Amino acid sequence: MSGVYKMVEIVGTSSVSFAEATKEAVKRAAKTIRHMGWFEVVEQRGAIKDGTVSEFQVKLKVGFKLDE
Repeated sequence: MSGVYKMVEIVGTSSVSFAEATKEAVKRAAKTIRHMGWFEVVEQRGAIKDGTVSEFQVKLKVGFKLDE
């Protein structure tokens, strides 16, 4: 796995779950970032509205290989 890699931070959100927020963030990033190889969950948090959880938020570091 030799090469040069870069990491970027992205944030995904979902009204359903942390897992769904993660999946949606990676899915969306895949539209513009090529050669993604891994992700790391950096932070999980959420929003509260009227006393209930209204949004799940996940900050991810995504690693990808740079083009040759």
